[in-house]
Amino acid sequence: MCPCNHPERRGIFRTVRPLVLASQSPRRRELLASLGLSFEVVPARIEEPAPSGERPEAYVLALARAKAREVAARVGKEKVVLAADTVVYCAGEILGKPGGPEEARRMLRLLSGRAHQVFTAYVIRAGEETGRVVETRVYFKGLSPAEIEAYLATAEPWDKAGAYAIQGMASYMVKRVEGSVTNVIGLPLSEVVEDLLKLEVIVPESAL
Repeated sequence: MCPCNHPERRGIFRTVRPLVLASQSPRRRELLASLGLSFEVVPARIEEPAPSGERPEAYVLALARAKAREVAARVGKEKVVLAADTVVYCAGEILGKPGGPEEARRMLRLLSGRAHQVFTAYVIRAGEETGRVVETRVYFKGLSPAEIEAYLATAEPWDKAGAYAIQGMASYMVKRVEGSVTNVIGLPLSEVVEDLLKLEVIVPESAL
């Protein structure tokens, strides 16, 4: 259980109910912290099944729900739990995190010169359960075999859906984005903030 507090940094929002991020992703942690929020990190302990023919929206939402429910059962009802999962969808295939270099290489070859969709589902358990799936379309430039090998050598792709980090060295691969960039990183902040405000989990910081 990792507390994430930034008392020295003034943010746009503050947390008024205990908030738990059910994810071990450093990107999701950084996105929430960038708003000035205080929260605990409690990674979910679930087995993530491989896709079995379902739509990417249904697959990613089911994973986010499973994560939220597993962590909520451990931390108690008094805490608000936020869980999320992200997948890339290209040419009819759901791409999660690569299992190794060969799978990452195959993913990058598939994405090269194509448009793909990124789906992030998030679920908030605050008494009742709220969930959404947000879609972003990303257009990749063509990648040469040498570019792919050079990127694989950086080790950046290993824990990223689709084997790339839009906020990292792979940013040059992206020609155009339609939709939320933070959704591609792992958490659609606009929608998440909207729901956390509605549920009175966070409030804007006072100007005083």
